[in-house]
Amino acid sequence: MTTAPARAASAPDTGAAARAAGAATATATTGTSPGPEGLARRVRIGYASGALASGTFTTLPGLLLLPYLTDTLGVTAAVAGAAVLVPKVWAAVLNPVIGRLSDRTRSRWGARRPYVLVGGLAMAAALALMLSGPAHGTAGAWWTEAGFLLAASAFACFQIPYAAMPAEIGGRPGDRVALAVGRVVALGLAALTVGAVTPVLVDLGGGGVEGHRWAGLFGAAVIVAGTLGVFLGTRSAAAGPVRESEPSLRRQLHAARGNARFTALLGAAAAQALATGVLLAGTPYAARQVLPAPGWAGALVAAFVVPNLATTGLWRRLGDRLGTHRAYAVSCALFAAGCALFLAAPVLPPAAVLATMALAGTGHAGQLMLLYAMLPECIAEADARSGTSHGGLFAGLFSTGETAGLAVGPFLYSLVLQAFGYVSSDSGRAVGQSAPAELGVLTGMAVVPVLATAVAVAVLRRRRRDA
Repeated sequence: MTTAPARAASAPDTGAAARAAGAATATATTGTSPGPEGLARRVRIGYASGALASGTFTTLPGLLLLPYLTDTLGVTAAVAGAAVLVPKVWAAVLNPVIGRLSDRTRSRWGARRPYVLVGGLAMAAALALMLSGPAHGTAGAWWTEAGFLLAASAFACFQIPYAAMPAEIGGRPGDRVALAVGRVVALGLAALTVGAVTPVLVDLGGGGVEGHRWAGLFGAAVIVAGTLGVFLGTRSAAAGPVRESEPSLRRQLHAARGNARFTALLGAAAAQALATGVLLAGTPYAARQVLPAPGWAGALVAAFVVPNLATTGLWRRLGDRLGTHRAYAVSCALFAAGCALFLAAPVLPPAAVLATMALAGTGHAGQLMLLYAMLPECIAEADARSGTSHGGLFAGLFSTGETAGLAVGPFLYSLVLQAFGYVSSDSGRAVGQSAPAELGVLTGMAVVPVLATAVAVAVLRRRRRDA
């Protein structure tokens, strides 16, 4: 595996670039392009399986890590929030670098697949390490932090090339949308499986550190399966023509900053991920402290992610009818409504509580599918206009926005808990909380996601007008 020089010494073929731009415009407006009628089923399934790995990394730490630190290792809520934040901030810094490296890589396995394989396997090992803490208190917290830092670094190596692949293996807009749909469905499967199984494994393992070790091993196994699935399943996919990248990271970043359509996607992705991160972080607290019966965490997660499996086709058709931006606004409205209604969870019957999460999950499915469909289209358009490769860097920056949102979300939620007087524990079991602390659990889950979602819609709408 080698990295290619930034640009050939000779002047670029401006005629070829113009022809490429014209082809991209025709594709965007007519939905037609040269090449095969569609991607092979094996390629679509193989690409989708990679979301099992990324979905597991998002779900398992988002669901278990903060309460593991506060209620098993005895770390205060604010310090635990910082421990979750720092590795993700590091990954956000790393993402554009990985993107540029994959843009410049040439190998017999292609530009992206080597990173997918190595990053995915390393991510699985680090995630198991993260929840295998040898001790309680400070020592266990440092062990967990080291494992999470390694896992976040490996996730960057996996996720950035993975997110860039649809713009290259999908020859038509319809192909790229199909890849986005499969990715969102697999994300739902990962979240549903990991969210339902890992809390049970923690309980069956006796709770505390030992129970979380089994959860970490299960998550690692799912990541390995997803990594091998995408690596092997996409080996026969014909990537698009290999383009040289801009001569420096600075030039690439300048090109990204000057692309109004991309910066809109980036801002929306960051705000959307923040809202999701808060909701995931708050779910186990709500299940333990507010809702009327134990064991609600798995049911709440299932209610949230099942719509990913059931509604992505509907969101695709709605996007075709209304346009992706209007359909995205509708999805955000449904997500925000579900979050706001969750404030009434203590007085609602169980079925109604699950319905609020299902409403939020239905909106979330549309948010993911529509943004993930917009990204490869934006990459393909930028590549065709400039004649240079932007896929890795754009995917890296997009993932940076998501990573930053997912990092800041639990941190903000931990600050809400701290402000409302949440009491930590080192027993492996959450202690009873005061009425204000229980109110903080609900307030953080409802108010913060609604505000973040409003920001996402506003950013996408404003930048679209500027494009």
